[in-house]
Amino acid sequence: MNKLDNICVFCGSSPGNTPIYVEQARELGKAIAARGSRLIYGGGNIGLMGAIANEVLASGGKATGVLPRFLNRKEVGHLELSELILVDSMHERKQRMSDLSDAFIAMPGGFGTLEEIAEMMTWTQLGLSTKPLGFYNVNNFYDSLIQLFDKMSDDGFLRSNNREIPIFESDPEQMLEALASKELHAVPKWLKPDQT
Repeated sequence: MNKLDNICVFCGSSPGNTPIYVEQARELGKAIAARGSRLIYGGGNIGLMGAIANEVLASGGKATGVLPRFLNRKEVGHLELSELILVDSMHERKQRMSDLSDAFIAMPGGFGTLEEIAEMMTWTQLGLSTKPLGFYNVNNFYDSLIQLFDKMSDDGFLRSNNREIPIFESDPEQMLEALASKELHAVPKWLKPDQT
């Protein structure tokens, strides 16, 4: 079983336009707290970010936010977190979140959410990370992305073993269980030190 002491969740600073997204952010927050894991997330107090952080805290869990200083006002930095880390750039935010986390989950979100989880997948593909990651497929939000990944693989742009990097689940408990039991991605042979 993989260690899941600290779970990073990438998600939107918007609540979305249907209540299911906030509801499921709360359900994921409850599940993270019940597991005894700490939430690592973007540090905001609005949208899905605020919903999941508030639920983790209300359920007796701990939450660490990582927020660039220039976004502190726009994303309304959460002042009641267990810890709020202010950084100087988006790059530093991602690196710090990665360093702090044992696994990654992408909830529904926009360009920022997609960019964050895409970088984690790329790092895994390149052997820079072996941490499990998944997409919380609320309301079939990521169905079209599944189709795109399959097309990438079918058309020869994504190796079959790399196609298996992301997990897709629509239930919070199943997502956490899948991350905990996921076989860690092997470092590509071409990146391993020469054994001769």
